[in-house]
Amino acid sequence: MDQAPGRPTWSKQIEFTLAGIGSAVGLGNVWRFPYLCYRSGGGAFLVPYVLMLVVLGIPLLFMELSIGQYMRRGPVQALAKVCPLFKGVGMATVAISFTMCTYYNVIIAWALYYMFSSFQSQLPWQSCNNTWNTPSCTTYATNGSTNSSMASQQFFNFKMLERTGGVEETGDLRWELFLLLLLAWILNYFCIFKGVKSTGKVVYFTALFPYVILLALLINNVQLPGAVDGISFYIIPDWNKLGSVEVWVNAAAQIFNSIGIGFGSLLAMSSYNNFNNNILKDTLTIALINSFTSILAGFVIFSAFGYMSYLQDIPVSDIAVDGPGLVFVVYPQALATMPVAPLWAVMFFFMLLCLGLDSQFAMVEVMVTSLMDGYEQRLMKFFKHKELLVLAVCSAAFLFGIPHVMQVGIYVFQLMDHYTAIVSIMFLAFFEVVSVCWIYGVKRLSDNIEEMTGKRANIYFRMCWLVIAPVLIAVILVFTIIQFKPARYENYVYPPWAQGIGWLIAMASIIWIPLGALHTMWVLPGSFTQRLKLSITPFALNEKSKEPYYERGGRDLYPSIAVVSFKVGLSEKPAIQVKL
Repeated sequence: MDQAPGRPTWSKQIEFTLAGIGSAVGLGNVWRFPYLCYRSGGGAFLVPYVLMLVVLGIPLLFMELSIGQYMRRGPVQALAKVCPLFKGVGMATVAISFTMCTYYNVIIAWALYYMFSSFQSQLPWQSCNNTWNTPSCTTYATNGSTNSSMASQQFFNFKMLERTGGVEETGDLRWELFLLLLLAWILNYFCIFKGVKSTGKVVYFTALFPYVILLALLINNVQLPGAVDGISFYIIPDWNKLGSVEVWVNAAAQIFNSIGIGFGSLLAMSSYNNFNNNILKDTLTIALINSFTSILAGFVIFSAFGYMSYLQDIPVSDIAVDGPGLVFVVYPQALATMPVAPLWAVMFFFMLLCLGLDSQFAMVEVMVTSLMDGYEQRLMKFFKHKELLVLAVCSAAFLFGIPHVMQVGIYVFQLMDHYTAIVSIMFLAFFEVVSVCWIYGVKRLSDNIEEMTGKRANIYFRMCWLVIAPVLIAVILVFTIIQFKPARYENYVYPPWAQGIGWLIAMASIIWIPLGALHTMWVLPGSFTQRLKLSITPFALNEKSKEPYYERGGRDLYPSIAVVSFKVGLSEKPAIQVKL
């Protein structure tokens, strides 16, 4: 395939690999994975997690990287070529990535708050002698009392968040968090404003530094009293939990969220690869290192859980920590026990900053890449420079993030994360797999891989693409709907109107799939049957005339395709040069 005109590529292939690792390895590894593992009964969660990695995570990541590298376009344009009928899947991936980046950066703002708060001789969450502490605050064993809360938990709730009693009470703007959110977006902008040329240099540090801190924390935590109990809870399965469908759904959701399946981030970044890059090598490297990081973080967090259970004199299973509080309650409590605690705290929260930025600029890059692929000429007439377009995207996402830095922010955050990270992503994954594996076809995908690397995908990947992944995702999607639980935060249950807003948030990305299908059927020429047949024809190519059918009535469907020249390679016949 010809290189897309003027499209930049990674300076070195290792930069893509590190960027892919950085995108996949994020805050979810040290926050969502341990939390889901804890809520799903500890060790029992590891069984479906590993199985989902093997039959869903690795094959679907291979599929996405292959599509991105072969098409040399972001998710909107790439998936439109794969299956015009489901071009809305690409739009949905952009929508969900943009939605997530508006609140994901809030966690980076929180990490900055903790990092700056650590620059003092005694960490502010080490004691209960502060103005924000309540009489129930404790830093020692509580003889099983359930009415007490750790000093680190009170710092998170009452000092940093100053949270209200529920989503009904908006409260005031937290100006400190507002300024830190602005700083987080400024940092994100300067990481990506030059595209892959700037991103490729940043990832050398941001992708590797977190492992130094995680290993140091693990060495410290395993020496704490009670750590063995926490690790035992983590690695010894409660086999009864495997009978719960929720555990399997959580495992699949974690694989999709952690690796980034359905978000378009890695697909967009792989579009900047050299055409003959070894995709399988990158796939295995990214997926395995991502899961290794999650499991490593699990040992770190559960050893800290064991220490907290020792301090509070309660079982590990009774520790009340929910959602993002895991990172900002359990870890700080463990950090307070380390020698030279403020130094370790600064390094830990700087690590969170690195983890967050890697994933954050990958999600922003999806939006920028898709806009440039579809409307580059129009946008450049207005913005003149790509850097200004990146600035506009970052500014818009920053404005959408402001509700999260009000006193009601934690409830807004939890609501958006619940409906975006679990509900929306399963719908997107299902339609992406159907459009690529069943409509575009496993044979075509294997042909593309052979054209790029010289080797076809083996029988394992073909079976996963053709049967296992589509069927398994469909089953998980059905059970996700049947056993869906409304959003909650700790003991607070959201009112019906807030749950309704949550569904609107979920629909903001899902709705693009039917809208895209309707638009495709509207603009194509011919009868309904002819339109339907054309809509599932890959590459917008009429095989009989060897001419692109969009030139005969639907070119306006994809404005940028008209200036792209590419080859359609099939194994049985010579590659056809097509100018669209």
